[in-house]
Amino acid sequence: MSKVWIITGTSTGFGRLWAEAALERGDRVVATARNLGTVKDLTGRFGENVLTRELDVTDREGVFTAFDHAVHRFGRIDVVVNNAGYGHFGMVEELTERELRQQMETNFFGATWVTQAALPVLRRQRSGHLLQVTSEGGVRAYPGIGAYHASKWALEGLSESLAQEVAGFGIHVTCVEPGAYATDWLDRGSRHSTASPDYAQTRAETAAEFTIGTAAATKPAILALVDAENPPRRLLLGRDFPEIEAIYQDRLQTWRDWQPVSVAAFGTQVN
Repeated sequence: MSKVWIITGTSTGFGRLWAEAALERGDRVVATARNLGTVKDLTGRFGENVLTRELDVTDREGVFTAFDHAVHRFGRIDVVVNNAGYGHFGMVEELTERELRQQMETNFFGATWVTQAALPVLRRQRSGHLLQVTSEGGVRAYPGIGAYHASKWALEGLSESLAQEVAGFGIHVTCVEPGAYATDWLDRGSRHSTASPDYAQTRAETAAEFTIGTAAATKPAILALVDAENPPRRLLLGRDFPEIEAIYQDRLQTWRDWQPVSVAAFGTQVN
């Protein structure tokens, strides 16, 4: 049985690739983007199986309208991919209030509006799968991109609560956590604060070097995820598991080392 998807940020990158993967196997897709011209070619390629919508996820009312149109067109929604977003580069001290708020407005609040618009539909159906694209940047952090990490860690926390809230309705929630891939995310999908010379040495010493994955290779993984009877709460995409595992082992060891202090901080138990 074919699925109905709604995907945000389908102009390029993962959103475009995953929309194509769904359409190529006969699923139906509501493909949204801030600029409708970037997705209109999908209609020519896939005909009635695709509905293109102009959408800025920071427009809460517009998000709810998009879901109304999706249900009117296809009758149901099975998969929601919360993919729209961008990365803001800048040391924490360098961030302006406007830059930080804009990062959170798109990556966190925008994803929240999509989630809220999807839930009434999925609850009525007693089924559905929300894919929250948080990236490996939702479980680890690098210097110089704290605003981006804050938005993705916030979405991870929201989604952890959400998964428990909606499980009884037959709704699944998965945080999809891609590592570094060859998309245009850095060139088109990123913004930068004015760099302070005081952080020049830190910037140079902590510049990350990534092994870049092939973005198209994620398509089978996403299809396997949405077809799974019991999908995971989190899915890493890429080869970063050993590094992330080491980070979490270090956190666990720190908690163990400080456990006597932690327990003593509880005080005397009152029955």
